[in-house]
This record gives sequence, structure tokens and C-alpha cells, in this order.
Amino acid sequence: MNTIKSANYAEMIPLKFHLSQNYPNPFLEKTTLKYCVAYKTDVEINVFDSEDKVIETLIKKEQEAGTYEIEFDGTDLPEGFYYCHIKAGGYNAVKKMILLK
Repeated sequence: MNTIKSANYAEMIPLKFHLSQNYPNPFLEKTTLKYCVAYKTDVEINVFDSEDKVIETLIKKEQEAGTYEIEFDGTDLPEGFYYCHIKAGGYNAVKKMILLK
């Protein structure tokens, strides 16, 4: 199960949207994604495989401005390249993730 938590960085509100590179990367089973939401808006984060198929939707809901972390569990997936895509407030970004077994 994926868990999401708000990171408490002195309650700072980000000035812009951002998706950081997952860590660790490469990863063996689980990896963490950190992202920033500049204002209250709908946020959708999906993980795709190398064939552009959605593997999992990590989040799809409205979120307040803030900095968040979410864990992705690739335990049951085969080794390979995966892509994390975020859509939020007109912002789109993709990060490449490497799963090792």
C-alpha cells in the first residue's frame, strides 16, 4: 500500500510546482517521490512502464499548497525502467525510475 504524508518544512508554501527525482534511484522494492504543490489544485501522479502503460495511480485528488512525499512499492513488478508523471495546476513533469531485482 502506498502512503502519503505532508513533509513539515517549517510549514513553508512552495512558490512553484515541482517533482523531485525519486530516492533511492535505482531502487530495489520501494522508492520515495517528493513533490511540491504551489496552490490548492487537483494533483494526479501516475507510474508508467516502458510501454507507456499505467502501472499505478499514486494519487488523484485535490491537495492544498505544500510539499509532499509518497512511497511507490514496486515489489511485485519486474526489473526495468518506470516513469513517474505528475499533472497539477497546468504543471507536467516526468521522472525516470530504475527498479532492480
